Amino acid sequence: MKHTLRILVMMWLAMWQFTSCAQTSQKKQIMNTKKILVTFFSRAGENYEVGYIEKGNTHILAEMIAAKTGGTLFHIEPVRPYPEDYTECIKVAKTELHNQARPAVKGDVAVEDYDVIFIGYPNWWGDMPMAVYTFIERHGWKNKTVIPFCTHEGSGLSGTERKLQQACQGATLLEGLAVRGSVAQNSPEQARKSVEHWLQKLKY
Repeated sequence: MKHTLRILVMMWLAMWQFTSCAQTSQKKQIMNTKKILVTFFSRAGENYEVGYIEKGNTHILAEMIAAKTGGTLFHIEPVRPYPEDYTECIKVAKTELHNQARPAVKGDVAVEDYDVIFIGYPNWWGDMPMAVYTFIERHGWKNKTVIPFCTHEGSGLSGTERKLQQACQGATLLEGLAVRGSVAQNSPEQARKSVEHWLQKLKY
């Protein structure tokens, strides 16, 4: 009797493990069917806290996110580049913010072809760079899942999530990620861990 009971228990455990693995595999397959875009604005040159850099802080995060999700990368680049000098860049960017400008950007990508869109940017005075709005306003966002991520030096996401929700009318906005630019630039492994932990919590 004990021998028969032991066999039944072993059979039940084997079936449970098989079912659990099948459900996990099915869940991964469902997630993998979604088309993912990782679009971002980032600026190299002289930056606050990190000096002259060859790759922008947000660019580094975007590459990490794309590598983990299998997403397609798209860099939002203004036709007229910002000055490399940090002080001069601030002057231009503040004028654009004050005027709510929509600077022309290079190229485009069909957001409408994707299900999930990560949007990355540096937090400039509690807002996204105006070139990000230029990109957003070219597209329809109904039924899209939008996920923000930003770099900063103390302000976090601040009000940018709300502004992004307003700009991407009809989209569902998920919890964003904020990483210090100095961490992204100088401590990439720490930044990578933050990205991975954040992605594991997201349900999209």
